[in-house]
Amino acid sequence: MDWKNVNEIISASERILLTSHENPDGDGLGSASAMYYHLREQGKDCKIINCSDFPEEYEFLNIGQIFELYNSDKHDEWMQKCDLAIIFDVGDFKRLRKIKNVIEKYNIDTMNIDHHPHPKNHPFTYNIVDINAAATGSMIFEYFKQYRSRPLTKIICEGIYTAVMTDTGSFRYSNTDETCHEIAIVCLNAGVDTSKIYQNIYESKPRSSVQLLARIIDNITYENGGEFAWFSIDKKMLDTAGATKADVDGFTDFVRAIKGVEVAVMIFENSNNTCRINFRSKGKYIINDSAKDMGGGGHKFAAGAVVQGNKETIIPQVVIAVKASLKRQSV
Repeated sequence: MDWKNVNEIISASERILLTSHENPDGDGLGSASAMYYHLREQGKDCKIINCSDFPEEYEFLNIGQIFELYNSDKHDEWMQKCDLAIIFDVGDFKRLRKIKNVIEKYNIDTMNIDHHPHPKNHPFTYNIVDINAAATGSMIFEYFKQYRSRPLTKIICEGIYTAVMTDTGSFRYSNTDETCHEIAIVCLNAGVDTSKIYQNIYESKPRSSVQLLARIIDNITYENGGEFAWFSIDKKMLDTAGATKADVDGFTDFVRAIKGVEVAVMIFENSNNTCRINFRSKGKYIINDSAKDMGGGGHKFAAGAVVQGNKETIIPQVVIAVKASLKRQSV
C-alpha cells in the first residue's frame, strides 16, 4: 500500500469528514474512531458523520458523542468547506446514502479505505484497497505504524481493536492473520480492556433480540441436504418481538454455526419496499457471486445486497441464485 501518498493527502487537508456505510458495523465505526482521535491530535478539524443511527452496543466508542447522525441543517455548511472525506469500509459509494449526495454536491475529494473488492470504475478520488487485509482497521493500524510519530493511545487502540475483533469473528475466522494478533498485543499493552469490549458487543443482547431469534430458529429453511440454510424477517416479526432492525445483527452468523450448514442467508424486509440480504459461508462455497447477482458484493465468504421488492418476490430469487451457485461449485 502507498501509505506515503495517503499521508501526504491527509496532511495537506485541514477539514476532514469521516464516515462509513449505512447500518455501520464494528470495522467501520472502530476505524473512524481511531482515525478521528489521530487527526484531532494533528490539529485537524474533523467530524464523524454517518447516515444511520449509532448502534447501542458500540456506545463505548462514542465518548463525547463523537459520532453524529447526518442532518442537513446542522452539517451541510460545515461539510461544504471540507478538503477531504475519508470513507471507511465502503464497498459501494451508494451505501453512504444522503452523505454521498452532499459529497458530490460540494465536489469533496474522497479517500476510500477498504478491504472489499472494488470495480475499476469506482467513483472515489483515491481508492485505498487491500483485499488481503482482515479488516479496514488492520489497514489503519498499518498506516499508523508507518506515519504516526507518537505511540498509539488507549482510545485509538480501542477503535482499532473493535474493528479487527468484529471482522475476524473474535479472531476465529480464516481471515485472522499475523497482523491481527500483532494488533491484539499492541492494544493489550496500551491498556485496552478486550474482555469489556467483547461483552459490550456480544454479551449485551436485549431480550427483544433473543425473542426475535427464537422465532427465526423455528422458521429456518434448509436446502441442499442441509448445507444451505435461510430465513427471513419482516416488520410483523419485529413488532411481535418488540425488536428493531438493529436486533438482527449476528443472526446470519448464528445460523451458519449450525452443524452441517455451509451457507446461511438472511432476507430482511425493510419498510421501504426493499430487502437487505446477508450471505455467510463457512468457506466451502464462495458466496459473493450470489451477492453480485443481486446487485451487491463483498468478500468471498461474507457479502450482502439491498434489493428492491418485498420478501415474497425476493426470497425465490435469492434461493434460486444461491442454489445455482452451489451447484456450479460442486461440479
